[in-house]
Amino acid sequence: MPPTGTTATIRPHDFGTGHLSRAAALLHTLLTVEALLLATTAPGLLGLLLLGPSPANLPLAALCLLPLGPAASAAVYALHHRSRDLTDLHPARVYRRGLRLNSLPALRLWAPLLAWLTVIAFTLTHFTATGLPRWWAALLAVIGVASLLWGAHALLLTSLFTFRSRDTARLAAYFLLRRGRTTLAAASLLVLTGAMTALLTEALPALLAAPSLLSLLYAGRPVIAEAEEDFTP
Repeated sequence: MPPTGTTATIRPHDFGTGHLSRAAALLHTLLTVEALLLATTAPGLLGLLLLGPSPANLPLAALCLLPLGPAASAAVYALHHRSRDLTDLHPARVYRRGLRLNSLPALRLWAPLLAWLTVIAFTLTHFTATGLPRWWAALLAVIGVASLLWGAHALLLTSLFTFRSRDTARLAAYFLLRRGRTTLAAASLLVLTGAMTALLTEALPALLAAPSLLSLLYAGRPVIAEAEEDFTP
């Protein structure tokens, strides 16, 4: 309450910068990005729901998952460039910009990765017919997990930088070992996603995609900082 005889002054630039306002801005951004990500991937998600659990449907499932790469890249871009100010929120606009900028670069990496993972999954589901020793199955599973973790690094790099696809692929492999904490965080998210899918419902990881990507973005700050410092002009 101002002293008697004085007039309280509210500075416009102070509005929307407090802790509660920043939390509200974050919640608004997460909900908006989540809704846009689901809308972008809706045709593919609907296709997945219509497909049966047969291993023969794995190639079709991979096709349904193709939109996920550009959508996830746009979401990472929007979350990285989000405003902390409640009075200056444009997450939908930033998401659309990220989708426009990153769709093609993301597909150049996501499509081969998805095809490779489909081959691994198809081989594992038909492993008894291959006649290979069992340790091959374990090796393929390890390669599949390593590929997903490489994809997490590639997602951060392709969403926030304009490297050539082959350079992004090399840097993702470099950071896979160079930044072990980020890789471990990505592995934790992978385990959590798998647990939610197996124990609860397949829809839950999709509904929590934006918070998961935000967690990956926070864990990847060392990767982003080093890439910006050492590998950009």
